[in-house]
Amino acid sequence: MGKLVEEFNAYRAKMNEKILASDNKVMKRIYSLDTLTYQEGALSTKVKEMLGLSTSMVLRCDDCVKYHLEKCFEQGVSTEEIFEVFGVANLVGGTIVIPHTRRAVEYWEELNNTTQD
Repeated sequence: MGKLVEEFNAYRAKMNEKILASDNKVMKRIYSLDTLTYQEGALSTKVKEMLGLSTSMVLRCDDCVKYHLEKCFEQGVSTEEIFEVFGVANLVGGTIVIPHTRRAVEYWEELNNTTQD
């Protein structure tokens, strides 16, 4: 696994553990709601992850973008589909989303390179 992916996942896991260890009911419910939201329903998990990616880009949350890129990768989203998501995000979010798209492309490339190593 590439350095960007490893560092992000290690930090995310460490901090999520600390947050959940606080035993705060509201935080646990937010995490649970997040998990439930992306389950199969009228929309597939794949489509929901692409929606999550697009909205995260518009909101300019790089951590969220990385998370949803990994979930999209796990769901078998193609590079062509990812770039369509990027197109929607940039149209809706405007040119301010371009720097996030650059970082997203770098992260997506690293995710895809893990299968080739």
